[in-house]
Amino acid sequence: MDKIASFTVNHDKLDRGMYLSRVDRNIVTYDIRMKKPNGGDYLGNGELHTLEHLFATYARNSSVSDSVIYVGPMGCRTGFYLLVTDDIPHDRAIELVKESLRFIAEFEGEIPGSHREECGNYLEHDLPRARITANDMLTILENYTENDIYYKE
Repeated sequence: MDKIASFTVNHDKLDRGMYLSRVDRNIVTYDIRMKKPNGGDYLGNGELHTLEHLFATYARNSSVSDSVIYVGPMGCRTGFYLLVTDDIPHDRAIELVKESLRFIAEFEGEIPGSHREECGNYLEHDLPRARITANDMLTILENYTENDIYYKE
């Protein structure tokens, strides 16, 4: 079998940030890397789950919601994938991620979709950790531009 594209990226050289992972027809996949791969510090399950609920809720209610295909966590617990249609320019995708992170960093109250009938693991959430991670990522993405989204060799 052919190696999938994400496995061809040297994870030892990858750092936290936002990267253009791939483009398939009109779908653009971004790698939102919140933790350094193989660094020993990973997103906790509750934190990851809360980030997912809040990130997806914000993105799917944003001004570009019709172009948002998917927001979901990486199995390695180092970040998220954001899939959008190619009508969103890279700089707008960066801004969407920053808006989503600000939303998470400032969020208070009941986590959307956190009732038993709405979620398959409704008890496992960690809003305080999710807010810390969102704030941390905002610092990393503060001056991000389209030039920063490409994987380094």
